[in-house]
Amino acid sequence: MADVAELEFEVPPWWAVLGDVERERLRQDAKWGEQNHPDGTHDSYTLRAEAERRLADNAAKHGSLTWRHILAEEFYEALAEEDPVKLRAELIQVAAVAAAWVEAIDRRTGECETSEDESGYESACECDTHLKALSE
Repeated sequence: MADVAELEFEVPPWWAVLGDVERERLRQDAKWGEQNHPDGTHDSYTLRAEAERRLADNAAKHGSLTWRHILAEEFYEALAEEDPVKLRAELIQVAAVAAAWVEAIDRRTGECETSEDESGYESACECDTHLKALSE
């Protein structure tokens, strides 16, 4: 049986994106401390969520689906959810779509540079463009 250290791992592209998210969360905590706000969700957002879903479905049907369509649909679904367990699941979907959008930007621009640490894991993007944007 092969030693885990000898196995080759394919690092997924979202690894670097999640590193950037982690850095941003650390920056937010340093600036604001732990935050515990009310959710502010309400079923009054249901109509908007349904409208965004129809817009996304229509755009997909006509070959004009964008990341904005997808993220708006997920975002308004989250705003319409009042149950904490379901809200958490919706917010994970929002985060996943946002991460996928960042991956698409990185593929399109070709600017994202990552590096592997000594264990072979890919670090977050450290190109000047992204580091500057994250510090703002």
